[in-house]
Amino acid sequence: MNFTVLIPARLASSRLPEKVLLPLGGIPMIEHVRRRALESGASRVVVAADEPRIVETVLAYGGEAVLTDVGHACGSERLAEAATLLSLSPEEIVVNLQGDEPAMRPELVRAVAEMLGSAGAAASVATAAVPIGSWSELCDPSVVKVVMDDRGQALYFSRAPIPWNRDSYPLEDRHAPVPANVHFRHLGLYAYRNAFLQEYASWPAGSLERVESLEQLRILERGQRILVFQADQAPAAGVDTPEDLVRMQVFFQSD
Repeated sequence: MNFTVLIPARLASSRLPEKVLLPLGGIPMIEHVRRRALESGASRVVVAADEPRIVETVLAYGGEAVLTDVGHACGSERLAEAATLLSLSPEEIVVNLQGDEPAMRPELVRAVAEMLGSAGAAASVATAAVPIGSWSELCDPSVVKVVMDDRGQALYFSRAPIPWNRDSYPLEDRHAPVPANVHFRHLGLYAYRNAFLQEYASWPAGSLERVESLEQLRILERGQRILVFQADQAPAAGVDTPEDLVRMQVFFQSD
């Protein structure tokens, strides 16, 4: 199937400034992300940047990039502008691959696109999740959790541990076993049709989105459905902090 991967990339980052341009194994992070997108079999891969330096870097590696407004509140809003600049059709399936996910598994990128393509009108968005295997991961607010209904549709996303088992998980016990297929970590990967992406960008941020700082909650607050592809294996986590950067540098040196 045909789909387009758009990669939102902004230069400013409070915890790790200019991270998308930092080198991993001698190659800028954003180029690693672009290569993962190409490996997914996408018909087109474009970086949606907020600064000319990012565009110049992508072009230097033979990629495609567009310059978008610096003031977007989230990556999905940036991609809506990029899709307009690229004149994508309303029916085009767009995959949002974050610019700080250089180790994303290409098969996951394709899986969310195919899930949405097969769903028809049953859902507006598809995303991905993997099981959580440790209590420390479940309690980490940087790890976004998702709970789903029996049809595999997202009920809620949170930085808090959800669902909460009051009997098995006292907050102070970091060594409690985590049962299989109960807790899921959300992966920052989305597929949507361009028509829905444009509609999303026209909505104001919702109250839950502002509280949790999670852009996907804007979708649920509007009563729209998100399908969740459940993967067995998680990709190496993305880069948010200097410690993450060191971890990822080791990953690419040993790759």
